[in-house]
Amino acid sequence: MKIKQICVVSFSPTGGTERAARVTAGELARRLAAETRLIDFTRPENRQREYRFAPDELVLVCTPVYAGRIPNKLLPELRARILGAGQTPALAVCVFGGRSVDEALRELVLLLDGNGFHTAGAAAFVCRHAFSDRVGAGRPDDADRLQMREFARKAAEKLECGAPLSPLPIDRSEIGPYYTPLKADGTPARFLKAKPLTREDICTRCGLCVQACPMHSIDETTMEAVGLCIKCQACVRHCPVHAKYFADADFLSHTAMLEQTCTERAENILLV
Repeated sequence: MKIKQICVVSFSPTGGTERAARVTAGELARRLAAETRLIDFTRPENRQREYRFAPDELVLVCTPVYAGRIPNKLLPELRARILGAGQTPALAVCVFGGRSVDEALRELVLLLDGNGFHTAGAAAFVCRHAFSDRVGAGRPDDADRLQMREFARKAAEKLECGAPLSPLPIDRSEIGPYYTPLKADGTPARFLKAKPLTREDICTRCGLCVQACPMHSIDETTMEAVGLCIKCQACVRHCPVHAKYFADADFLSHTAMLEQTCTERAENILLV
């Protein structure tokens, strides 16, 4: 199969998913001698467009894992906007913060298979957790990047051999529920309504948080969160003076639980 273009669809509020996407896509481009097109699906305006891909394009779809699934506000947009032509080859990549990929990777494969793609491979890679610098610290590291390139190498060889693509060996039963976040005491953490706050004494009104928010939910005048917050931490991570923060008690307790329990090195998952 001759691939003319590698199309990377990436939703990456804090940059971890995009890093994994770029390493993987770079190796694919080198091995397949194909140009790369990046579609930044983090931007709200880009998620309003429909994208249709031809059979000679390889589509690399990369998403983070939120509560063990594809982010629930992203899922319908992927289903409605990212469309194959029946046999368009695709690769599914999920990035998780070191706890677990749970159902997210399986969910992404099934979504692509149902949207006119033939998923040739799937992988889940560990990056630093969006909530904490201590969970998944330093990830992806050199060993992770080596596995990203290995995944790309195997996928490229599979596509180049010319044999018909067989379905990936994954469980195709109904997707399970979202993971229930826990507090440090093991009880459910409920922070759906939590929103970022602003340290007014150090905020410079630079507007980077407004630009970074994938939901367009930060008021450009007040810098306050006024719309839907998906807890992606984009505003927190992009603020150059650390003026954005979360103070919700359940959110902080859940973060503490992650820091206490996710101490072992989590492993990447490669299916190709």
